[in-house]
Amino acid sequence: MALSKVSVRSVSMAPTQPDDRPEDGGQRGGDMFRGVLGKTLCFLGYTVQYGCIAHCGFEYIGEFVTCSGPSMEPTITNYDVVFSERLSRNFYRIEKGDIVIAKSLFDPHMNVCKRVIGLEGDKICTSGPSDVFKTHQYVPKGHVWLEGDNLRNSTDSRSYGPVPYALIRGRVCLKLWPPHNFGALNQSPTGRIVKRSD
Repeated sequence: MALSKVSVRSVSMAPTQPDDRPEDGGQRGGDMFRGVLGKTLCFLGYTVQYGCIAHCGFEYIGEFVTCSGPSMEPTITNYDVVFSERLSRNFYRIEKGDIVIAKSLFDPHMNVCKRVIGLEGDKICTSGPSDVFKTHQYVPKGHVWLEGDNLRNSTDSRSYGPVPYALIRGRVCLKLWPPHNFGALNQSPTGRIVKRSD
C-alpha cells in the first residue's frame, strides 16, 4: 500500500495592518478638484487681462458711440453709430469744425455730441440772425464753444456757455452705421465756425 506525500503550508493568523494609502476614488476626486480650480483661476486671469486691455483701448484710443437726439441733424441722426477717437483730445489736437463727444455740464453720466465752433480766445456771436444788436462772447482759456448742427433744436454753448476742454472725451472721426452713410463726416452746414484771425 503506497503512501502519498501531503505538503502542508502554515497560515498566519496575525491581524492585517490597515493600508495607509488613500483609496483610488478619493485620489481621483482630489485631482479633479485641483484641475477644475486651476482652469477656473486661469480663466479669471485671462478675463482680467483682456478686460484691462479693453479698458485701456477705450480710454486712450477710442470707442464706438450710438448717438440719439436731433441736435446734430442732418450730419448725425438718431441711432447713428460713430467712432470717437481719443488721441486728438489727449494731444490737444481738437480743432474748430471737429465733432466731439463731451460730458454734459448738467449730468456727468450723460454725454453730448456737438461741433466745435470756437477755441479759447475766439470771439463768438451769441445773438440770433434777426437781432438788430449783435452780442459777442470770448471763449476763455481752457474752454471750447460747442454747438449742434441743428441750431433750431440744440441745447449747447448758446445756452450754457463755453465748455471746459477737460470734459471732451473724444473726436468723432467716422460714421459706421448705417452702412450707406459709412465714412467721414460732413462739414458744418451752419456756417458759424469762427474763422482764424490773422
